[in-house]
Amino acid sequence: MSRREQLIEEIEAVEALVARLAGEENQARGRLAALKAELASVDAAETRIRVRLAASRPVATPTTPEQKVKLFRQLFRGRQDVFPTRFVSKRTGKPGYAPACTNKFVRGVCELPKIKCGECPNQAFVPVDDAAILAHLRGQHVMGVYPLLQDETCWFLAVDFDKKSWAEDVAAFVATCRDVGLPASVERSRSGDGAHVWFFFSEPVPAAAARKMGCYLITETMSRRHELSLDSYDRLFPSQDTMPSGNLIALPLQHGPRQHANSVFLDDRLQPYPDDQQWAYLAGLPRIDRRTVETVAGEATRRGSVIGVRAAEPVEEDESAPWTRPPSGRPEFVPITGPLPARVRAVLAQRLVVEKAGLPSPLLNQIKRLAAFQNPEFYKKQSMRLSTALTPRVVGCAEDLHQHIALPRGLRPELEELLDRHAVALEIEDQRGSGKVTDFRFQGSLTDVQKNAVRALLAHGVLATGRYIGEGFDDPRLDTLLLALPVSWKGTLV
Repeated sequence: MSRREQLIEEIEAVEALVARLAGEENQARGRLAALKAELASVDAAETRIRVRLAASRPVATPTTPEQKVKLFRQLFRGRQDVFPTRFVSKRTGKPGYAPACTNKFVRGVCELPKIKCGECPNQAFVPVDDAAILAHLRGQHVMGVYPLLQDETCWFLAVDFDKKSWAEDVAAFVATCRDVGLPASVERSRSGDGAHVWFFFSEPVPAAAARKMGCYLITETMSRRHELSLDSYDRLFPSQDTMPSGNLIALPLQHGPRQHANSVFLDDRLQPYPDDQQWAYLAGLPRIDRRTVETVAGEATRRGSVIGVRAAEPVEEDESAPWTRPPSGRPEFVPITGPLPARVRAVLAQRLVVEKAGLPSPLLNQIKRLAAFQNPEFYKKQSMRLSTALTPRVVGCAEDLHQHIALPRGLRPELEELLDRHAVALEIEDQRGSGKVTDFRFQGSLTDVQKNAVRALLAHGVLATGRYIGEGFDDPRLDTLLLALPVSWKGTLV
C-alpha cells in the first residue's frame, strides 16, 4: 500500500470518528436540554403559588323572587348607599351610567350634564334595596354597582375582557385560576363581544390585595398566552385601591340581553348555562376568604410577580415593605418549562426586530416584557387618591407584529442576557443604514430681542448650564436626531 493510500485510509477513519463524536455530542446536548427542562419544570411546580379553599356550606338553589334577590345581593355586593343606572343620551345616542337620584332631571334642581352628579349640591341618591334589584332582573332598568366600599374593601373582584380574542383570553385566564386553585366565574357581556370573570369573597377584602391577586393572575396568564394585552391590568374592578375614586361595573342577568344569551354565566366551554340553571350555578359558587386573597397577593409581591415588569422608580404602594421588592425593581428570572430553540434570529434596523417563528409563548412574553415598565404616573396619582381611569398602569414599548416582535434598539443587552440565561443563542443581522456624510453651514444669528437679553444677562450675572445646549427635533423618516446649534463640553459652562 502506497503512502497516499495509507493517508486516505487514515483520513476516512478520522472522519468517521469525528462523525461518531458529533452524533454523540448531539445526543448529549439533547439529553442535557431535556434534563434542564425537567429541572425547570420541577422548580416551577415547587414555586408556583397554589391555594386550597376551605369547604363552604352549600347554598340552596333559590326558587322565589325573594330568594333570588337575596342571593344576588350577597354575591354582587358593593356600596349600599348609591347605585348607578344605565341611560342612553337622546342627543348623541350613546349609553352611559349615572347614580340613581330622586332629583335627576328635575327642572331647576338637576343641572346634568353641566354639573356632574358627584359635584351636585342637590344630591338625593337612591340606596340599594330589594325593589331596585328586582327591577333590574325584570328589565325595568339596568343597574351597575360601585364595588369599592368606603373602607376601601370589596366583596368581589371582576376582570373585563373586551378584545376580539376575548374567548381565547378568557379560556387562558380561567386555566391559570384553576392552576392556582381559585374559582372563577365567566359572564358574557351585555353586547356578547366580551366577558367578565368574577371572583366572589366570603368577607370584605382590602381592594389593594384583591387587585394584586388579579394582576398576578393576569401576569401568569400572559406566560401561556403572550397575545394578552398589557392594558388588561387596567380592566380590574374595583379599578383603584383607595377612595374617593372608583369605577362601576354593570350587573349581570340583565333582562333584555338575557333574551339573546348575553349578560349570563357560561360553562367550561364558554356556552351559556340554560336559563333555568343560572341560579343553581350562582348558588353553588364557592367564596374566597380574605386570608387566601392576602396569601396570593403577598407571595406574588415577594416574588415580584404582581406585574412582572421593571419599576421605573420606587413604587410608593410597596414602600411599607421595600425589602419585598427585587433588586433594581427587576422581576425575578422565571425558567421556562418545555423545549426551547437553540437560537433566536433578529434584525437590527430602526428597531430590534425578533423573529417569532418557533418561539414558545412563555419566551415571547418575557421578550415583550423587556420593553415594559410600571408607569410612575399611575402610582403617583394613586398615592394622591386621584383617578387613574385614563392612566395606564403599565407602559409597553414593544410592538407585537404578525411574525416579529419589535423592541427598542437599546434593549439589545437585556435581550442577550435573557436568552443567555435560557441557554439560547441570539443571531443578529445588522440592517442599519450607514448614512451619508454631508457638510452643512449654519447661517442663523440671534434676533435683536435675543441679543438684548444676552447683554442684560451678562451685565447682571452669569449663564450656567449643563453639558449640552441646543434645540432639535427627531425625524422618524431619517431615523436620526437633528440638532440646531449643538454644543457639548466636559464639566459645566459658566
